[in-house]
Formats: sequence, structure tokens, C-alpha cells
Amino acid sequence: MKLLNERFDFSGTKIALLCDNDIVVTLRDDKPDIAFPNTWELVGGGREEGETVFECTAREVYEELGLTIRAEQIVWCRVYSGLINPHKQSVFLVGHISKEDVEQIVFGDEGQGYKLIPVDDFLKDETIIPQLRQRMADYVREVER
Repeated sequence: MKLLNERFDFSGTKIALLCDNDIVVTLRDDKPDIAFPNTWELVGGGREEGETVFECTAREVYEELGLTIRAEQIVWCRVYSGLINPHKQSVFLVGHISKEDVEQIVFGDEGQGYKLIPVDDFLKDETIIPQLRQRMADYVREVER
């Protein structure tokens, strides 16, 4: 996937980490000064200077879950408008992790916790950031073709 190693002006990444038919979601902090407080979302965050899409994603997954991911685990990615700043591009990815990976999760210091939920529930759950539900729906539609 060529996009993974590109360096361009994007604001950050979000990745849907799938373990079988479940997605890892994290609960954002409940602070009034952040976007989408106390809302379920996907792992990811802002790009640090010069990072590629994969470097940004791998760093965020490690910081938030203590997991090291490999590029070959990522199966889909697409550029969208940013969640916080729609005038900037962000990248949405989908990757696969194993049950063993899930057992190795060490939740970081961002957010209130994590859980796994079935993909179908993720797509309907109104406590999840709507744009992320829509992006995951795009992936599901494309994969089911």
C-alpha cells in the first residue's frame, strides 16, 4: 500500500484495529477543552513533523495500546477531511490484530479505557464519533463487494 510510506501534509491518522469481527475502541477523556469529550473512538492522533502515514499510525498504536504493528497488518487506507480541522487531510486505516495482540494491550495515559465491540455494533453506536462510523462503513461496503 503505497500511501503508508508517503510524506504529505496530513493532520493525523485513525485506525480501526480488527480482531476477528471486533474493533478496538478507546474512550476519550472527559475534558471540556478537547474535541469529542467522553466519546468512543479509534486509536490514532496527530502527525508529528515529517512522519509518514505508517510512522504516525504505528507511533499512536504504541502510545495508546503498547502494541507494535507492522505495515503488512494494515489492509485498507483512505484519505478523508480531518475530524477536527476539515480543511486538512487525515488518513483512516483498517488493520488486523490477533487475539494474542489483544491480550498484550497495555492501555496508555490518553483516554479513560478501551474495549472491543463487534463491527455491526460500532456502525450503529451513537456514542462513537460519527465520522469514524461513516469511514468504517465505507470500508465494510468496499470489502463486501
